[in-house]
Amino acid sequence: MKPTDITIKNVVLYFIPIEARMPLKFGASVMTQVSCARACITVEGRTGSSASGWGETPLAVEWSWPSTQPYAERNDAMQAFCIQLAEAWQLFEGSGHPIEMGIDFQEDRLKMLHEAFNINRSESETLPWLAALVCCSLFDVAMHDAFGVLHNLPVYETYNEQFMSRDLAQFLTPAEDASVSFAGKYPEEYLASSPPQTIPVWHLVGGKDPLDESELTGSEPDDGYPVLLADWIETDGLNCLKVKLRGDDTAWDYGRLVKVGNLAIKHGVDWLTTDFNCQVTNPTYVNDILDRLVWEHPRIYGMILYVEQPFPHDLEANQIDTHSVSARKPLFLDESSHDWRLVKLGRRLGWTGVALKTCKTQSGALLSLCFAKAHGMTLMVQDLTNPMLAMIPHTLLAAHAGTIMGVESNAMQFYPEASITEATVHPGLYQRRDGVLDFSTLRGPGFGYRIEEIGRSLPTPAYGEPA
Repeated sequence: MKPTDITIKNVVLYFIPIEARMPLKFGASVMTQVSCARACITVEGRTGSSASGWGETPLAVEWSWPSTQPYAERNDAMQAFCIQLAEAWQLFEGSGHPIEMGIDFQEDRLKMLHEAFNINRSESETLPWLAALVCCSLFDVAMHDAFGVLHNLPVYETYNEQFMSRDLAQFLTPAEDASVSFAGKYPEEYLASSPPQTIPVWHLVGGKDPLDESELTGSEPDDGYPVLLADWIETDGLNCLKVKLRGDDTAWDYGRLVKVGNLAIKHGVDWLTTDFNCQVTNPTYVNDILDRLVWEHPRIYGMILYVEQPFPHDLEANQIDTHSVSARKPLFLDESSHDWRLVKLGRRLGWTGVALKTCKTQSGALLSLCFAKAHGMTLMVQDLTNPMLAMIPHTLLAAHAGTIMGVESNAMQFYPEASITEATVHPGLYQRRDGVLDFSTLRGPGFGYRIEEIGRSLPTPAYGEPA
């Protein structure tokens, strides 16, 4: 126990609907709209003082719950689960540091609620664990923010022995083949001591994004924002492109990579990465594409910084030996990395990097970060098309993690108008300029939102009453 420990006193939940200006293809699914879930959590310290914090995440149905079930049914289910979680956090009697409370909640309450939620649902209607984590993440993030606000500190200055009662050895077990000990160590030891205030930004080339005029359909928006890839590169000064691929059509994937790569070269872009969105079941599929690139387009091959999650979500059920892929390019876990134990398993199977996301909870992301860094794995922070407040913890995680190259950020591609209110206070976060994000405007306690200055009008709460 620490004198800085907190308990939760009040929880409020909101849903904010957003329409996409362009469709975003996730594997076999296409996103055209999203509900953003936002939470405000009020915490109380041992002295009786209190503070409120905010957390938000888009309920990315297509990413966290791939299924043939209609989008509306899955979205409604995730919103219903968020409401259940709001009540569970309101009733949560745990105390301590947010990482301690966040992991305790996940291991106990979240698992129990997830199992209960799925009891009477058919196999095709079962809420996946990844979707459950997405629903939980906004409350976890809000608790971290509130802790920082209560103690008048940026929350990243609290991930140490001064504020935490448990060291990392209470959460993490090293790999058997590694000379690693977490005893007496805290997350702060694995975080950047002087995080930058600007960071390189990655642009997402979606599977339905038009690359040139030959791919235009006539349905594209005429709203003042770019549509063609070359226009995005020139407008935002981009230097890093993430290419969404199908994972089940070698000819299409190879052709797409070559076309994007040639455009990138023409416009002075240095870096590419490939995202197969969990559709691949055999490493040969990825290897054949990479090997063909070596022979036919060696410059494009050299521009590929890493390969992201080609293989299925469920790592435990699909224990594919990936050493042949990671021998060619760094191979990053994404959808499979929502738990440090899965990072440990992935490392044994040949994965060499971890893509962190705050939508899997800030607490869980920090533990995965610590495990990965201690075992020499490379880090990246990938986007969930985060708008509004969700953008801020996402970017700060990348700045403090020390990633292989910046951060992915694509909300400005798919729904730029959603964040106009926040952009009045933090313009450099919601507009990519000269290939970077600038978050020097973040300041103050917690995540540095400056929430009072943003002044966004919110809908009627779906749960709770503002404190």
